[in-house]
Amino acid sequence: MSILAFDLGASSGRAMIGRLDDHGINVEEIHRFSNDPVRVGNRLQWDILRLYHEIKQGLIIAGQKNMVPGSIGIDSWAVDFGLIDEDGELLGNPYHYRDAQTGGMMEEVLGRIPAADLFGQTGIQFLPFNTIYQLVALKKFQPSRLASASRLLMIPDLLRYFLTGETFGEFTNATTTQLYNPLAGQWDGGLMKRLGIPGHIFPAVLQPGMEAGGLRPTVKQELGIPDISVYTVAEHDTGSAVVAVPALEREFAYLSCGTWSLMGTEVRQPVISGKARELNFTNEGGAYGSYRLLKNIMGLWILQESRRAWEKKGLLYSFPELVKMAQGAAPFKTYIDPDDELFLPPGDMPSRIREYAARTSQPVPAEPGEVVRCILESLALKYRMVLDMTEDLSGNEFSGLYMVGGGIHNEFLCQWTANAIGKPVWAGPAEGSAIGNLAVQWIARGEVTDIWEARRLIRRSFGVKTYDPELRTEWEEAYGQFQRLLALNEQIQK
Repeated sequence: MSILAFDLGASSGRAMIGRLDDHGINVEEIHRFSNDPVRVGNRLQWDILRLYHEIKQGLIIAGQKNMVPGSIGIDSWAVDFGLIDEDGELLGNPYHYRDAQTGGMMEEVLGRIPAADLFGQTGIQFLPFNTIYQLVALKKFQPSRLASASRLLMIPDLLRYFLTGETFGEFTNATTTQLYNPLAGQWDGGLMKRLGIPGHIFPAVLQPGMEAGGLRPTVKQELGIPDISVYTVAEHDTGSAVVAVPALEREFAYLSCGTWSLMGTEVRQPVISGKARELNFTNEGGAYGSYRLLKNIMGLWILQESRRAWEKKGLLYSFPELVKMAQGAAPFKTYIDPDDELFLPPGDMPSRIREYAARTSQPVPAEPGEVVRCILESLALKYRMVLDMTEDLSGNEFSGLYMVGGGIHNEFLCQWTANAIGKPVWAGPAEGSAIGNLAVQWIARGEVTDIWEARRLIRRSFGVKTYDPELRTEWEEAYGQFQRLLALNEQIQK
């Protein structure tokens, strides 16, 4: 029987039908759609009702293809949420994590709760857009909206609620809020009380792979489909991507590469230590009793925004064209720290890269190929830095790096990552989040035994492409330059 995964990224979404047969896993994309945030005044919001509409379109298309699924799972990006009032109505569009509402909120929270306490109770990386800071912003600037809320639902929970009417949370996404205590295994009511956040709005939390309801009668009638079970999956898309890492060994390092890059490893218990806090790592919930010890890296967002900036000037480049231009540009001329706050908001990234280069006394890239080369080399070198940190924190030395997600279509980035880390990169599958979503459903349905059988099936069905490191001397020298640059930039900002 077919099952259906809805995988929503920060720039696009897709509906993927999955089937099992004697040859392994078969996946077919039946619907793809853009996910465009909407700016109204000074606020950047998600068009959540359009996303729900696209989910319904995916269900309609599945029916038209005689592929009505036996079950559904939804995964998406983390931290963002919608609020439901006591009548079950949505209180406005969810805000985008890149909205300016959280400016200064992290500093305000840390002025009331010491960083050591907050990290010790949640194990979560300090990022200015985390749910905790969004809620403090609502408490400060829109108290009536927060006071009207009966339930807080993360994006997949909210879309699942539209389908089923059930208001459950899910573990992997709950942990990203910086309001969930992984050691206690529950929402941290003490933190909420200290910040004036109403604790009653947080829902019961289900683990990945649990049935979370069936379709509402109105949905079945509207779409002309039978009842379909809706399962929780690893609903943070990175959690689903990690499920799909085709590793055969128990200790492995991964990089989920897309709009964001997320690098880390699976651990059985969260690593909540002073060093983990100092390195600003996170311990997000994973599937089947695991945690994802990882670090967020800005990722291909910088390249995506650069392309949009050039389009506004009438320069229409495809991503393959940009990568080809980067290949022709001189290597190791200019670097950026992809995680500098300069690159977080939407905007003209080529201009910001030139600003960063001038600020750090580097050659200023002028042509698109030079800008793209700077972005990709800087990402590869940042991956090396974070992999070294991951090995240090986990106590494991990894033999290579598994890369999953759409970023693996960029073969130069894969190769340059292998060059930067000095170890093999094993790339695949590209649709990691959707495949991990499907895998959790198959395990829940009893069609696959466990996550390790799922990973063996994924490896057999999709394979991996190996990139062996090249030009070791040149990349080692570049890494030294990159480290010195980041240290210089930190001094300048102080």
